[in-house]
Amino acid sequence: MALTKRAIPRKYLIHFANEHLDFRIAELKSIFKTFNYEINIPDKDVRDPFMILELPSLDCVKSVASRAILIRSVYELWAHGTTFEDLNNALRQLPKDFVEPHTSRLETFKFQVTSFNKSLSNKQKRDRIECLPSDVLDFQGKVDLKNAKHIYHILEYYGPFGHDPTDQPVDVYFAKWITDGQRDKINEFHLQKRHFIANTSMDAGLSMIMANIGGVKKDMLVFDPFVGSGSLLVAAAIHEAYVLGQDLDYLLLHAKARPSRCNEKKRAQDESIRSNLRQYGMEKYYIDALVADSSRPGLWREITLFDAIITDPPYGIREGAKKVGLHDKDSLINGEIKPGAQHFPQRLDYHLSDIFKDLLNFSAKYLHKNGRLVYWFPVNIQTYSPDNIPTHPCLQLVHNCEQKLNTRLSRRLITMEKFRDFTEDTKEAVIQVDHFETSTFRDMYFNDNNLQKERQNDGQNKLSSDLNKLNVT
Repeated sequence: MALTKRAIPRKYLIHFANEHLDFRIAELKSIFKTFNYEINIPDKDVRDPFMILELPSLDCVKSVASRAILIRSVYELWAHGTTFEDLNNALRQLPKDFVEPHTSRLETFKFQVTSFNKSLSNKQKRDRIECLPSDVLDFQGKVDLKNAKHIYHILEYYGPFGHDPTDQPVDVYFAKWITDGQRDKINEFHLQKRHFIANTSMDAGLSMIMANIGGVKKDMLVFDPFVGSGSLLVAAAIHEAYVLGQDLDYLLLHAKARPSRCNEKKRAQDESIRSNLRQYGMEKYYIDALVADSSRPGLWREITLFDAIITDPPYGIREGAKKVGLHDKDSLINGEIKPGAQHFPQRLDYHLSDIFKDLLNFSAKYLHKNGRLVYWFPVNIQTYSPDNIPTHPCLQLVHNCEQKLNTRLSRRLITMEKFRDFTEDTKEAVIQVDHFETSTFRDMYFNDNNLQKERQNDGQNKLSSDLNKLNVT
């Protein structure tokens, strides 16, 4: 077992990207765990894009940034205040032996001013820089706007995005840029550039966030039981993990299903999950994609197999949730197949609650101990409660993050970790309160869409009525 790394901490400033706010802490904590760092994450308003952390070393900073999708940049924090006067006072408290190495004639530098939730003019930015205490920040080197060795940032926070900005900043930071996160990878692996996609291919950014939260790393074996076009396998293979998937949809896995791109009449012959891995130079990590039914796991050996299971089960909207049925009655005599009878397996509706219970049962049995299960759970926001999340005696809930789809529906990214060995006496997964007992998510989705259309029509009718009153056409 790897030892937890400890060292004298220094303060760093994390600047998060302004998206998937509820996933920030889950991704950050998971990355720290992946690299065996024990870091205290402070409780903070998730709408605030800045977070101060005490980290043990630059190696720790760069390790985290090398994985994080939701981190924009990481800085070495020099000073922090709630006003510019506080900031300058904090800068004056810096030890000389800390500042002097940066002010040498040999060190090129530049300043940047970044504001959140408020635009600043170039003059305001220059004023911010000129107001810094020159007696402390007595830089002797040359200003280099293109290739500066050191980049110093003044960062100002004017309240959460979507709200009116405050007159004065809530927080002001002075910090030296260290490194950026992996935001560029979202564009590099964007679905528009991918060779093989399907109707439900997972967004590249979310796929990589799921891989991070799942703790995926080199030489792991990662499994997706609802693999589709393999977006989650691509995200896992980025970290040099070996990947394996399965799906009931034979036509999709063999690229014979209807094309998903606009104006495309026929899929290319070489479209496949393997071709996606080959596209990114990661084919050596691809094991296979099996045509198999997730409700019948008899295919697998009776041993633990996987380091992580990361998946997006079908919700029954774009793609129906199906499983293989039993033999039809016409082909049976006393429960046995008639001699010479032909049997074509039925494809039955797979109730969403059964999908999740089967998924947890499978994960409890086939995950290695301390392995993670990461999956999406769709909900109606108004009726959702934590009791809707399925539980299993071998799995503990680690993270429960929400992605809102609209005002009434969302989906929650559930992360569970196997903390107990599975035995034949282990009880199966249960759902305390079945979220889909009286209505499928498909019904929730389309009822929501119908409601929105009714509201839109009502608004248009009201507008027409108002215009008619004014004799306007």
